[in-house]
Amino acid sequence: MEKSCTLLVHFDKGTPALANEIKEALEGNDVEAKIEAMKKAIMILLNGDTIPQLFITIIRYVLPSEDHTVQKLLLLYLEIIDKTDSRGKVLPEMILICQNLRNNLQSPNEYIRGVTLRFLCRLNEAEIVEPLIPSILANLEHRHPFVRRNAVSAVMSVYRLPQGEQLLVDAPEIIDRFLASEQDPSSKRNAFLMLFNCAQDRAVSYLFAHIDRIIDWAEQLQMVVLELIRKVCRVNKGEKGKYIKVIISLLNAQSSAVVYECANTLVSLSSAPTAIRAAANTYCQLLLSQSDNNVKLIVLDRINELKASHREILVELVMDVLRAVSSPNLDIRRKTLDIVLDLITPGNIDEVVMMLKKEVVKTQGAELEKNGEYRQMLVQAIYSCAVKFPAVASTVVHPLMDFLGDTNLASAMDVAIFVREIIETNPKLRVSIITRLLDTFYQIRTSRVCTYALWIIGEYCLSLSEVESGIATIKQCLGELPFYTASEESEAQDVSKNSQVVNSSTVSSRRPVVLADGTYATQSAALETAMSAPVLVQGSLASVGNLRSLILSGDFFLESVVACTLTKLVLRLDEVQPSKVEVNKATTQALLIMVSMLQLGQSSVLPHPIDNDSHDRIVLCIRTLCNKDEEVKKIWLKSCRESFVKMLEDKKLREIEESRAMAQISNAQPDDLIDFYHLKSRKGMSQLELEDEVQDDLKRATGEFVKDGDDANKLNRILQLTGFSDPVYAEAYVTVNHYDIVLDVTVINRTKGTLQNLCLELATMGDLKLVERPQNYTLAPESTKQIKANIKVSSTETGVIFGNIVYETSNVLERTVIVLNDIHIDIMDYISPSSCADVLFRTMWAEFEWENKVAISTVIKDEKDFLNHIVKATNMKCLTPPSALGGECGVLAANLYAKSVFGEDALVNVSVEKQADGKLSGYIRIRSKTQGIALSLGDKITLKQKGGP
Repeated sequence: MEKSCTLLVHFDKGTPALANEIKEALEGNDVEAKIEAMKKAIMILLNGDTIPQLFITIIRYVLPSEDHTVQKLLLLYLEIIDKTDSRGKVLPEMILICQNLRNNLQSPNEYIRGVTLRFLCRLNEAEIVEPLIPSILANLEHRHPFVRRNAVSAVMSVYRLPQGEQLLVDAPEIIDRFLASEQDPSSKRNAFLMLFNCAQDRAVSYLFAHIDRIIDWAEQLQMVVLELIRKVCRVNKGEKGKYIKVIISLLNAQSSAVVYECANTLVSLSSAPTAIRAAANTYCQLLLSQSDNNVKLIVLDRINELKASHREILVELVMDVLRAVSSPNLDIRRKTLDIVLDLITPGNIDEVVMMLKKEVVKTQGAELEKNGEYRQMLVQAIYSCAVKFPAVASTVVHPLMDFLGDTNLASAMDVAIFVREIIETNPKLRVSIITRLLDTFYQIRTSRVCTYALWIIGEYCLSLSEVESGIATIKQCLGELPFYTASEESEAQDVSKNSQVVNSSTVSSRRPVVLADGTYATQSAALETAMSAPVLVQGSLASVGNLRSLILSGDFFLESVVACTLTKLVLRLDEVQPSKVEVNKATTQALLIMVSMLQLGQSSVLPHPIDNDSHDRIVLCIRTLCNKDEEVKKIWLKSCRESFVKMLEDKKLREIEESRAMAQISNAQPDDLIDFYHLKSRKGMSQLELEDEVQDDLKRATGEFVKDGDDANKLNRILQLTGFSDPVYAEAYVTVNHYDIVLDVTVINRTKGTLQNLCLELATMGDLKLVERPQNYTLAPESTKQIKANIKVSSTETGVIFGNIVYETSNVLERTVIVLNDIHIDIMDYISPSSCADVLFRTMWAEFEWENKVAISTVIKDEKDFLNHIVKATNMKCLTPPSALGGECGVLAANLYAKSVFGEDALVNVSVEKQADGKLSGYIRIRSKTQGIALSLGDKITLKQKGGP
């Protein structure tokens, strides 16, 4: 049978000490050996073993010892041994220790007295404590505060025993007199805590008798006062007005912990604007004054909770909250910005944006590790401000455009998306944005940002000067044509030939590349070396334009975007340029650029040829410029932007619907009482009390005190554990909070007899862990008991909780067992969906190992035969046709769809190559929702899954 334990010591399960060795050490005269022997005995007892033969030895040889460490260990030993028999009666040998405890309580040494009093706090046997009461009370007047402090705790423990009120009838009165004369802060705290728990009226009387000096009390005593206020106000809500004054006076305390608890208590007790404003100011002061990041995060959580119900008050303090971004911690900055963005109003938007702009400038100056990520957060925050309040867009868009060339891809992408939306929603800014974009376009060094910028240039260059400047900028960034010469092509061919005779270890070092649709492509180290060879860019990366550098690195999608942008600009030039000669000249130059890009894509200069999609788009652009049909021109110049406008409208509509859903509030019932504030009696009420009364009335009127929906949800999560015909009925309410599961089990005794030693025994299957086992109870006839059990989740697997209820009856010695229904804990109970930006998803995909990689070993000699063998054996179908790269020692790669084997939406990437000795080697990668898939390949292909075949 498990029992409660007040002591926890780490036990090293090595070679256990023998009882005879411990006994010999205790009987000796060596003090150090006695200390070690006592420690071993205590750890063995804590581990569940019993050594009954040691008790007499300890009484004879350890009890008389005068060493303080030995005496302390003796008290720990006495604390954990069984002091009662099976019937609950105190063992006769326990009388032997009473005289020793009395001697300790009268010892001239303060330490011995103090530790003995602390030991008495953990005794539950009234028969042992009763003869010691006069000695305990005598210690209340001891000269040393350590003894007095523990004596008060001992008095409280004795008084709270089942028969304690008979043992110490006048304990509250004694402690009340003690508190009035005591000067030691810790002793006063313990005395006030005793009155708080055992005589609440006396504690309240003492509090109001000394209310003027409460600000000078010690920190630990002030914390107990706040706990008392919370307890009293929970029971008697009508008196909370006078207690709120005490809390507000404590807001000026020296201790940060007391100030924080004061703010929490104010928020929990009152909804008055004055009280909430005081609490919010306190949170903001703590946010700026505390250096501990954990404290800052906790305070930000409190502010976030306050924002949900008192947003209008926090709006006034938005700049104080925003100062928390001065912390170098990224989590604090992120949480601060999230809170501030919900508190923006037309009145404070200018100040907030100015502060954000200053922070963006700071990220340029200092080269810190997380500067790029912080800059991205600031850009997103400014973007949100500009979307909510378009008037500020003109002040932020131009400074942010300097970051289009940022080395941090995520922040540069956010700026590009921001500029794209602002230029559509703010027509007055279009000319200045286009001018600035054309001036800074050459600074952009990333392909994806270039595609955004080119789309903006193609859509919003409307006047003649803008169109001509757009064409000139693109030409300048592309550089001189052609992109390569005949000599460079022959050099590239030589490089490719040399790369084919690289040793097998170099060729076989391959890695998969995740494509945009989630599938894989295989890339070898030799090919990567060729891609980065100087011959491609002719050593002129620093001198040529950004578009030329990116195109010569094999970015064919960017080529197609450049072709589309040039097509739009030339078609618009045809509308705004009266001179047909100039139009024809621009058309010819654009066609020359497109043809040169096609030639580059089909040449051997680049390591891989142009993809079909990019090729078709460039050809379409050439055909459009050669035949300028009016209908086609309308599609190019108008339909694209109309689609973009519709996308923005849909996005805005979704945001409005989400805000409406969040703004839904509960309404009053038709027959609810209406309380008129102006007709209330104000006699003897302060302004704060009046405000609090009004806020309570408003909450009652709007239905905030009524939460029927929560009760309905609670009923849905109740699970029946036993049958209605069982002698004990049990049901459980399961609460899942992140990775903690709490079982609130209601047990009902349906019999006419008393059930003794009733125990809820639980066990878990899967990666669930029972934190603590419930204790034993005695259930009267037809009575009910609430039992709680805590369970920790340690993985994403589905777990099962099972167990039984065991009890004894008074007339039957046998134990009765009732088996409980299983409780299934699904992964969906403790995970919640979240959204993830595309750039962030790619970053995480690159950092984490999401797939299972399995090496291949097979006797099959031909790559395609091997692939066909896999497809046939696993019932998969090929999504992409297998491609062979690299000649003799080639690589065969294919993406397979394996729904029937691995579950929904599984993607399998097979990559094999033939070595010089004719054998195949490579790997298979599996990406699936199913966890733990492993694949091994030999003469016979088998599929295995974690937990079974």
